[in-house]
Amino acid sequence: MKVLLLLLLSPLQGVGASSHQEEDFRFCGDRNQTQNSSVIYEHGPATISIKNTAQALIIKRPFLPNRRSSYYKYSLPPTLGRYRFCIYWFKANRTLRLVYGKQSFLLGGDPSSSIIRGKEHQKTERTSTSIFNVSYISKGGKNTSLDSASEYFFPCRGNYFKEMKASPESMPICEQDVEEQLTALDSLIAQAPVPAAGAMGQQMLRRKLGELEKMLAKVELEGQNQTFGKATVHATVLRVQPTRAPQHLAFASQREEGGEVHGFAVDLPSSLFLMAKEREDVEHRVLVMDINSQTMFQDENSSHVLGDKVVGISLVDAVVANLSDPVVLTLFHDQLPRNVTPLCVFWQEDTTASSGSWDSYGCTTAAGASQTDCRCNHLTYFAVLMVSSPEITYIHRDYLSIITYIGCLISALASICTIFFLYFRSKQRDQITSMHIHMNLLGAIFLLDITFLISEHLASSSSEAVCRAGGLFLHFCLLSCLTWMGIEGYNLYRLVIEVFNAYHDHFLLKLCLVGWGLPFFCVMLIFLASWTNYGPFSIPIYESIGGKSTNATICWITSPLIHNVVNLGFFSLVFLFNSVMLGAMVREILRQNKKGHKLKHVLALFGLSILLGIPWALVFFSFTSGVFRLISLYIFTIINSLQGFLIFLWYWTMVLQARKSPESQSSSDSIKLQPNSSQSHFG
Repeated sequence: MKVLLLLLLSPLQGVGASSHQEEDFRFCGDRNQTQNSSVIYEHGPATISIKNTAQALIIKRPFLPNRRSSYYKYSLPPTLGRYRFCIYWFKANRTLRLVYGKQSFLLGGDPSSSIIRGKEHQKTERTSTSIFNVSYISKGGKNTSLDSASEYFFPCRGNYFKEMKASPESMPICEQDVEEQLTALDSLIAQAPVPAAGAMGQQMLRRKLGELEKMLAKVELEGQNQTFGKATVHATVLRVQPTRAPQHLAFASQREEGGEVHGFAVDLPSSLFLMAKEREDVEHRVLVMDINSQTMFQDENSSHVLGDKVVGISLVDAVVANLSDPVVLTLFHDQLPRNVTPLCVFWQEDTTASSGSWDSYGCTTAAGASQTDCRCNHLTYFAVLMVSSPEITYIHRDYLSIITYIGCLISALASICTIFFLYFRSKQRDQITSMHIHMNLLGAIFLLDITFLISEHLASSSSEAVCRAGGLFLHFCLLSCLTWMGIEGYNLYRLVIEVFNAYHDHFLLKLCLVGWGLPFFCVMLIFLASWTNYGPFSIPIYESIGGKSTNATICWITSPLIHNVVNLGFFSLVFLFNSVMLGAMVREILRQNKKGHKLKHVLALFGLSILLGIPWALVFFSFTSGVFRLISLYIFTIINSLQGFLIFLWYWTMVLQARKSPESQSSSDSIKLQPNSSQSHFG
């Protein structure tokens, strides 16, 4: 009897066996092994598939993102014949086990069987052969027999599997596959910070986002609506059942803490669903993408959107544009700064340039204290662009730019001329000291003007190192200019306040060490702290025509904190000191109080205020708003861009005044105010 039983079972060299743990899915069949073969286990699209060839039994299922570059190969028993095999799927730990005859394989569990893609041997042609006596069973279901075939697909449907004879492209998508795709996209975004992403990197990320949208369009949902994702990207699928009278659809995200944006709400009009009325028997799907990173939506101007929040809204299998009723997207946020205005924009893809840009066409913005409403007549990816200084339109910015460029050019030429005339002005010791101080200040102004004029051109160059060097030198010139203004104030103190005008050894050399050495020390300290503190710096510019925002980029300090602390702090100290010195000069003039010298005194005070950089204090009014801010910016731009030219005019006016009134040079009361005096400030 035992011999007869062995003979009956001899065609089947082993039967399937399962572990003690109950499987969620089981597939069994007979395989006729006619040659040495193996098991190939690799990544597949959103399904479990089994394909049989004479050379290998190929099993596929979705891998986690970090394993998709590998596949696994296992050797099967060398003995030829018919084998019974079973494949077990355990959802709890997401593992597959293959029992082939008397052998058992935990697929993917042995790292030594893993082969990196690209390192495997060249694949040989495989001959498909059928699997016999096929059956499968899902947890809680019934055992189902299938016809013989060489390939089987088992896409997931909720918590169970169903056999499907179709191509992989038409397979439904599992929820777990969507989560894996989201995890992979989050990982790519985290690895590609905005400055380093580049056009190609952003295009790759947006392509991955498109693949995710296709998966969301087919994903099998258990409920009416479902949200996926836990990190940077969240995706919500809204199922809208067909009705004869479509109604509007509202959706609100969960409240977010710790960011600029606390959440958003979407209101879709009923006219959106009327557009697809011919498909009344098919449910509509609305996809809402909540992306907390601007990495894949960065334009050439490096525009900044509110809270790095980008919201995508789309209707599956439909292009929505020119809606009669707008789609309303409301973003809830902290109170915005006074010098910033929100602008609702959408992402415009540029397929020819492998990039894109933000555009506001078809969208209107309604800004409130703690929320911004965007009303748009189409569906795509939306954001709220942060536009600085909106009360200054692009027209005024153009005027200010023209004034600055012309003023800096004239100032640079006038500074060189004044330095030339001062050099030959006088050879007296006291005059040489004062004049050399003026010459150093004019030299700093000249360098500042020239460096500023070429800074924007350096920013447009392809070399980032050149731009960093240009930003560092521009900062050095600015600090040098401020330092020599302070030295002018100290020189005024020596000439007016000090009772004894004592001679100091190497006095001019010491002043030069301070005037040029202190700025050099500051910029080198900032550069050594981090070389990224200097480089391209973008200034957003709002254009009311078209509602677009562009950026003016110069080579400058990249950190606003360093700019505010170092530059504004340094100037504040110089301004306070020079204001005291100018006040002392006013007191000296009031003490003299001579008739007939009012014009000279007014000219002297005007020139000294320019020398001491008093008009630079108008920069503090840039923190205001409205018409007053606009007027102060025009005055600041005109006076300070022409600083070298105004010093040139003042100098020659004082010289001409001195030549017309030579008798005034004998006056001990006014001697300090004359340009050709030994203690004058320009002589």
